[in-house]
Amino acid sequence: MKFLNSSVNFDSILKKYFSFKNETLSLEPLAELLESVKKAEFKEVLRFFKNNPQSTENFKYYIHHIFSERTFNLSLTEANILSENAFIPEFKKRILNKVLPPVVNEKTIWYLIDNVSLRPKKDLSYFHNLPENEVDELFNILGISDFIVSHKVKKEILFSMNILSWRVTGAAMEVEVVRMAPQYRNFDNPFLALQNELEELAAEFEKNPELQLHSKDSRYKQIKIYIEQCLEFVNISFKNSSKYGISGKINQSLLKIRQQVQRIYEIVQLLVIDQEKDILINSKRLIFNILKYKSHRNNVSELINDSTRMISHLITNHTAETGAHYITSTRKEYMTMFYKASGGGIIVGALCVLKMLYGYIPGSDFSHAFLYSMNYAMGFVMIYLMGFTLATKQPAMTAATMTKVLSEEGNIKSNYTEFAHLVSKLFRSQFIAFVGNVLLSFPVALLIIYGLDVFFSQNLAVERSDRLLKDLDPFRSKAILHASIAGFYLFISGIISGNIGNNSVFYQIPERIAKNFSIRRLLGKRFAKSLSKYYAKNWPGIVSNFWFGVFLGATAPVGLFLGLDLDIRHITFAAGNFALGLYGKDFSVDSYTFWISFITVFLIGFFNFLVSFTLSMFLAFRSRKLNVGQVSEIYREIFKYFLNHPLKFFIPLRSRLDNRADELINSRMSTKSEDH
Repeated sequence: MKFLNSSVNFDSILKKYFSFKNETLSLEPLAELLESVKKAEFKEVLRFFKNNPQSTENFKYYIHHIFSERTFNLSLTEANILSENAFIPEFKKRILNKVLPPVVNEKTIWYLIDNVSLRPKKDLSYFHNLPENEVDELFNILGISDFIVSHKVKKEILFSMNILSWRVTGAAMEVEVVRMAPQYRNFDNPFLALQNELEELAAEFEKNPELQLHSKDSRYKQIKIYIEQCLEFVNISFKNSSKYGISGKINQSLLKIRQQVQRIYEIVQLLVIDQEKDILINSKRLIFNILKYKSHRNNVSELINDSTRMISHLITNHTAETGAHYITSTRKEYMTMFYKASGGGIIVGALCVLKMLYGYIPGSDFSHAFLYSMNYAMGFVMIYLMGFTLATKQPAMTAATMTKVLSEEGNIKSNYTEFAHLVSKLFRSQFIAFVGNVLLSFPVALLIIYGLDVFFSQNLAVERSDRLLKDLDPFRSKAILHASIAGFYLFISGIISGNIGNNSVFYQIPERIAKNFSIRRLLGKRFAKSLSKYYAKNWPGIVSNFWFGVFLGATAPVGLFLGLDLDIRHITFAAGNFALGLYGKDFSVDSYTFWISFITVFLIGFFNFLVSFTLSMFLAFRSRKLNVGQVSEIYREIFKYFLNHPLKFFIPLRSRLDNRADELINSRMSTKSEDH
């Protein structure tokens, strides 16, 4: 009954507007008709057209009439192609277009789509789901099955390709873009060659309007070769980003160039007619392409995915700290990690006491935020420069090293096993770092607070002890949430490190320092070279550790200012605070308080690691376009590996997979060395 009513409605609209030769340019009849078509059974629509030849002829006249003066080159050259060369302006533009659609020239197909209530994405899906023969029949009935070979349409297509080629050539000739692919300096520019070829094709068409391309046509083959070379230029530029770095602007420019070149290829395909049936196929393809481009025109999620994928890749490659510092293989490396973590624990123990003392200083939330931030920041920078380790300091490069296993071709199952083995190595490395940090931060904090007690004859931890111990009870505080916030900051510090490393390479900062005339004249060439190497090796790590400290120190005061229960918990600081809390209570606490605090210290470490590692892995997955839909299989393999080899997650037992794992880590490090 629903189909019947819809069909009757379609019939009445057809007779209402097209029982006579309608000369109107109004889009209202088309809008009403399309709505009724989408609600009706399509076979009934075709039957009505066949049974009402006069109305069908009038409708055909109307269709050709309203389309005759409208151009569609905007739909091919603008829709779903970046219009800005930077992410933020493009993002703002798409948001504005969604909220307040732009004013469009009424003489364009773009305007027609917007004003007949076509929903490109939904309607495209509707037509794609129709049987192929029914769509073909509709095109034949409406007399549009061969419009692709009309003079006007071919002229528009050629004009669109030329517009795109002019734009893409200008963008590809930018100095910073050319710098990304030095391999092409010794070759003819493929973009110029493509532009010349398309201009010659357009000129030939002007002389011979009946011109038609076929798949074996030398001109078509030449255009395809140039398009492939242009796309290869873009691919090489993206690959070279690890070596030369890349800016957000260049990233957007390369994305835009690739989109435009791919669009040229899609358009030129429309002109290729090998058989009679290709005329109808290409006519349909043009219409569906226009709807497809329009449906993605203001897609914000696609913009974010495309624009951030390369930056994600760079962040996982350009990091000041190497994954070898965080993944141990041998007993020697395992113990080295323990000693480095112990050094970090000593410094953190002192930082815990300093933070507690800063809390006694009267002042505003801002002053406390500054004091806490500088306390953490200077301590973390000191830990980094002295070669010590802070537990959970999970760099993005470690995630990149691990995802390399999954992204390589070969036996997927064995890849999952290798990945699980790497996870076990990473987990035990972090475990021994936890142990080293905790074993030293606890006694150092106790020793310092005891020394202050002896010196000042006053237990300075008394006032803070209740709060310190309460913060280590997950049932009485938000310890897990605060540990997760710290894990998020660990992840952010990795992004900062990667971004600084990328910018350092892109702007050639080390080279500028080494060749700076003033530095070389005042301090000598050797000093300039040493400073250059020191900057390249340490500056990203210094900056990321500084900001990590600022984030940790400012969270609680900012949360207090905003009236929110925000704070951070890090395993090493939790251990130091546990010591201060016990000392403030003169070690007189009930067994519940002691054991819940002891367990929570390691629970905090687990969530520090879990959040930072998960986010880093997500970033690495995105940058390599890995199929995260298989993540459940990966987790199962990790769990299975844990059940079979539980001790490998805590102590360095050798395995036949160790050589492969070491090879991956070393290849990652050697790649970085070559890049820099």
